[in-house]
Amino acid sequence: MHPVIQKTFGGLSTQYYFRQLFFGLAIAAFIFFMSTQGGHSMPMGMVFLTVVSTLLYPYSRFVYESILNFIMGNNVFFVNATFMLIIKFMTMAMCWAFALLIAPIGLAYLYYHHSKAEH
Repeated sequence: MHPVIQKTFGGLSTQYYFRQLFFGLAIAAFIFFMSTQGGHSMPMGMVFLTVVSTLLYPYSRFVYESILNFIMGNNVFFVNATFMLIIKFMTMAMCWAFALLIAPIGLAYLYYHHSKAEH
């Protein structure tokens, strides 16, 4: 595998990547289900965007969680579970929807991080 691809797309742990990919696929399945309810098929552009967003979602989520971890540190907040699940779903949906814009930041960071660790 090419070193650039290994340092970027291979930069997340396998467990983390597949866990996030599972949630990305769940969002994509929901989008597919909702878009085909009117008896029409999904436009090819939407299919393409759905696939790209799903594949880039783990890197987008990595950026979001890194920023959140930087801001929050190791603090623990006790809140209503329903409220927390709603917020969690909203952030997952936003990371999925904006994956095409957010993921390049994560990929650039992973490339930088693994290049620095190599030296």
